[in-house]
Amino acid sequence: MNDFATLELERDPTGFVTLWLDRPEKNNAFNAQMIRELIIALDRIQSDASLRFVLLRGRGRHFSAGADLAWMQESANLDFNTNLGDARELGELMYNLAKLKCPTLAVVQGAAYGGALGLISCCDMAIGSDDAQFCLSEVKIGLAPAVISPFVVQAIGERHARRYALTAERFNGTRAREIGLLAECYPAAELESHVQRWVANLLLNSPQAMRVSKDLLRETAHGELSPALRRYCENTIARIRVSAEGQEGLRAFLQKREPAWRDAGPTPPGESQS
Repeated sequence: MNDFATLELERDPTGFVTLWLDRPEKNNAFNAQMIRELIIALDRIQSDASLRFVLLRGRGRHFSAGADLAWMQESANLDFNTNLGDARELGELMYNLAKLKCPTLAVVQGAAYGGALGLISCCDMAIGSDDAQFCLSEVKIGLAPAVISPFVVQAIGERHARRYALTAERFNGTRAREIGLLAECYPAAELESHVQRWVANLLLNSPQAMRVSKDLLRETAHGELSPALRRYCENTIARIRVSAEGQEGLRAFLQKREPAWRDAGPTPPGESQS
């Protein structure tokens, strides 16, 4: 499943995939090649209806140091139209990740700077170590977090985004959880065990229902309480109730048994299958 130079796609037998940023010698900083490979990888994930969810992770000590310095040096010597092309590539990556049909969970350790915050913000959920370091560092080098800004504002709110984009302050995982960038943070030594808990919990859920719920929440997040939105929500529950997975889930609940989609997945630690 892997023919990339800067990434690794690792598929688990239970039906989820881990998308690894794989330039640990460069602290997973991204350049034009990594951005293009991420776009291709997300296209493959989007076209695979069998995938249940995606983990986005970084190999080595750091999630991602943001943009690669050598790439930025090259960009400084390019004209406006070439820089615009680079920006559009990054925009395509961010929008494709945000619109991915299956659920996404970012797992953050070490540094997450600049555009890395965009990747995290585009995911549905994110967890990390309490000593992880985050920074919207662009203004320190005379730039702006332009392409990632809609997703960062959506993740942490306008007021927090103004502070961290204008000051370029660093903040840790505990603060990232407080402002909503991370759902949870954990001691670094315990992060991997908690990743497994999150994975096991997601594997309990109907793959179809998670995708439908993601679409539903996208429609309702900023939607006016209109007749059209009401009809959309009513049609959504009606469709999923008569679907194969919906019927299986209802039957399993009433018959006090496990639904078919849990057959391949582990039970979260501390929970019982009974």
